[in-house]
Amino acid sequence: MNNLTMPVKFMEVSVDTLPLLRCVIRLLLYFSWATFLVALPGRAQTPPSDQKTITLEELQQMALQNNPTFAQSAANIQAAEGRKKQSGLYPNPTVGYQGEQIRGGSIHGGEQGFFIQQDIVTGGKLGLNRKIFDQELKQAEAEAEEQKLRVVTNVRMSYIQALAAQQTLELRKSLSKLADDAVETSHQLANVGQADTPDVLESEVEAQQAHLAVAMAEQNQQRIWKALAAVVGNPRLPLMLLEGKLEDTQPVNADELVEKIVSESPAVGIAELGVKRAEAALARAKREPIPDLQLRGGVQQNGELLSGLNGRSVGLQGFADVGVRIPIFNRNQGNIATAKADVERAKREVDRVKLVLRERAATVVQNYTFSQTAVDRYKSQMMPRAQKAYEMYTKKYQEMAAAYPQVLIAQRTLMQLEVSYITALETFATSSLSLQSYLLTDGLEAPAQPGGIDQPVREVNIPFQMGANPRDR
Repeated sequence: MNNLTMPVKFMEVSVDTLPLLRCVIRLLLYFSWATFLVALPGRAQTPPSDQKTITLEELQQMALQNNPTFAQSAANIQAAEGRKKQSGLYPNPTVGYQGEQIRGGSIHGGEQGFFIQQDIVTGGKLGLNRKIFDQELKQAEAEAEEQKLRVVTNVRMSYIQALAAQQTLELRKSLSKLADDAVETSHQLANVGQADTPDVLESEVEAQQAHLAVAMAEQNQQRIWKALAAVVGNPRLPLMLLEGKLEDTQPVNADELVEKIVSESPAVGIAELGVKRAEAALARAKREPIPDLQLRGGVQQNGELLSGLNGRSVGLQGFADVGVRIPIFNRNQGNIATAKADVERAKREVDRVKLVLRERAATVVQNYTFSQTAVDRYKSQMMPRAQKAYEMYTKKYQEMAAAYPQVLIAQRTLMQLEVSYITALETFATSSLSLQSYLLTDGLEAPAQPGGIDQPVREVNIPFQMGANPRDR
């Protein structure tokens, strides 16, 4: 009924009410614009009073207390200490019974007694054993320090990703509210004859897309939060607001960090300890041909009767043996050759680890460099231009010099730039953190046990690559 009479009313009062309608339209558009400005990244957002907040420091402290890999690292150190202690222990002596020419009856005779036997290790072989396992102990300690860095970095990286998801969700909600306001505005404009049905339908489609984007952003935030809760060792940690800003990331010199990774990375240090362990094993293998002394001695009762002594026996008597194993055929040649090959492999392992780090750092540097450029351009060029274009289209539309779809297109462009800006900030922060943390980002990977010659460089969580399969937040 109203739709049928509205054109008549519009025609009747159009001359008198047109300035008033334009004023109402301006107010609606200004309100929508103000709502959108509040949603821009970097603007202060008042968090809901009923939701708790948490800091990065609190999350890191929680991880240091609950992450199970720290207990694994401590167990590896204890095991290495045990192996080192065991390798330097002296061989146990042998105690036994010995009997020879034992005779019974009235003749008696024979020799019976006890003996003790001890192997005397020569050539400093026990000390060399300890040196081998001392390198393993140092490897275990280096693994523990590396694991601590992994966990702390993983928490920081998950924090950055969760913070980006939080800001994206806030922006998506604000944009959804703006889209709903645009639908209401388009309906009002259609009622006064200043918007066509396609304009109304397009604004409704924009609003539905904004609602879906909010749902996707909420799911993405839940996923990232669950990953963060797992790293800190508390999978039931409730979702909280994070304090901080993505814009706080400071630029770094990527090339210098790559060289620092290659020279100071814990992975390189562990590989170099592997070389020392292999060299200690070679020194031990070369000492193996030096024979150990085999000492044996004891006391025995000799029952043999002595003539002319009224049937008395010989009685107690002692004995002693000393022997060595002569290295004629077996001079440990095979094990020495194997140890030399292990040393060579360990040295090449250091080179391989450095090359692998350079290879993996190249991707991270690319992400960092591109995201840094993207952040600068979004902030200094694209977003200001998009904002200005939106303001100009809005003003022209208020002056009846532009169609409403042009306003929607400018609004959509600005929305997409804001979301892309947050994504670029996230990649910039995570790439920078990965480079500063020697590419060690997986806090739930079990620390490797020491003792292997070629310790593999474990996979890293390469941050999101800008420009390749972008995530739809």
